[in-house]
Amino acid sequence: MLDAQGKLNLRRSVRRCHLRERQKGGFAVGPTRRGKRTKIVALAAGNSLPLAVSVQSASPAECQLVEEVLAGSFLDELPARMIGDKAYDSDRLDLRHKKEYGIEMMAPNRRNGGKTQDRRKLRRYKKSWKVERLFAWMHSFRRLVTRWEFHIENFLGFVQLACIHMLLRRL
Repeated sequence: MLDAQGKLNLRRSVRRCHLRERQKGGFAVGPTRRGKRTKIVALAAGNSLPLAVSVQSASPAECQLVEEVLAGSFLDELPARMIGDKAYDSDRLDLRHKKEYGIEMMAPNRRNGGKTQDRRKLRRYKKSWKVERLFAWMHSFRRLVTRWEFHIENFLGFVQLACIHMLLRRL
């Protein structure tokens, strides 16, 4: 109709794209070796089921994020022992968990750690693959592999939805 009136020329068109650089990202996004990321910190039971999850920026160390995960647990009673990797090897963290929550923290020493370690506790560390299995299950959900949400609350909702799905599937 516009072509018939001479207002629109379909024989000649111009394509144009106007790009502007702007700040990308979202809330709780921190730098890592592989770019900008968000950490999912989880507390898992012995059968790899999630007990509590937290989503934070990738910038702070993992041992600083444990408090929020423990506070967000829906259990009436927290476990007596907690197994962590070398990132959780901190004397202050051990004392704080023992005093506030009554949790015995087990983590292998870092390379630069000079203290001796009771090897009997590290036998339990062999079962830490169960937490890794929880994260493998989480990565079967596409929304958790790549964070598409700008707001951290929306991403936390998808993480919690994945945990609910895993709990209902296993129970």
